Amino acid sequence: MKTKLTLAALCLLPLTAQQAFAAEEEATYTTSAELGFLFKTGNTKSGDIKAAFNLKHEKGQWRNVVNINALAKKTELTNESGDDEFTTTDNKWDIITQTNYSLHEDGKNYLYGNLAYEQNKFNSFVSQSSLSAGWGRHFWETETSSLFADIGPGVKYDIIRAIPATTTADEIAETSETAAIIQAQVLYTAKINDYVEFKQYFVAKQAVESDKNSAYRAESSISTKLIESLQFKFSFRIDYDTEVEPEFENTNTETSVTLVYSF
Repeated sequence: MKTKLTLAALCLLPLTAQQAFAAEEEATYTTSAELGFLFKTGNTKSGDIKAAFNLKHEKGQWRNVVNINALAKKTELTNESGDDEFTTTDNKWDIITQTNYSLHEDGKNYLYGNLAYEQNKFNSFVSQSSLSAGWGRHFWETETSSLFADIGPGVKYDIIRAIPATTTADEIAETSETAAIIQAQVLYTAKINDYVEFKQYFVAKQAVESDKNSAYRAESSISTKLIESLQFKFSFRIDYDTEVEPEFENTNTETSVTLVYSF
C-alpha cells in the first residue's frame, strides 16, 4: 500500500513542482471525466464499468497532463458447489503523468518527464511502472490539429505474477524485473469538423536488453460532441508485451464506448 501511495504522489508531483519556476501569469486547466457501463442478462449475466479522469494544466512554458483509467468487470459463474455467483473477471487501472517544459516561449522544442503505473489482476504482470525523461517537439499545433512526439531514456520495473502449481508443472514464484528502456511517444489530434475529433496515441517502451520485456500501446478514439460539455467517445486500445508467461497472451485489446463530461 505504501508503494502505491508513493507512486500516486510521484505521479501528481509535477502539478506543484514548478511553482517556483513558472512566470507569474494565470494558469489554465482543462479537465474531463469518462464513464461507461455494460450490463448483460439472460444466458450470460455480467456487468462492466469503465471510468477515466483527465487533467491538463498549462502555465507559461509548462504543460502538465494526468490521465487515470480504470476498468472492472464481474461475470456470473458457477462455483465448485454448483452455485451461481458473481466473480471479478477483469480489474485494472493505470495512471500516466507527463510534464513538458518548452525551451523557448512559444517554441516547438521541449523537455519532458514521464511517469506511468499500471496494475492488472488478469495479465502476466501484477504491476508495471516506468520513468523516462528526454526531448520532444510540437511538430505543429493549430486550431484543427496537432502533432506531439518525444523520445528519451528511462527505466521500467515489472512485477511478474506468480503461477500456481499444476499436475504437470511446478509453481512459479512472483519475481520482479528492472530494465533500461528507450521510450518514444506520438500523439496526433485532428478536428474533423465542429463536432467530431479524432485522436491517435502510440507509446513504445523498448528494453535495451533483448531478453527483457518491451511494452507497446496504441489507442485510437473518435469523440462526437452532443452538447457543449458532453461528448460520446468510441475508443480502441491495443497493449502488447514481448515477454509474458506461457499462460498469458502477448496482445490485449480493449474496445469501449463512454460518455465524456468536460468541466
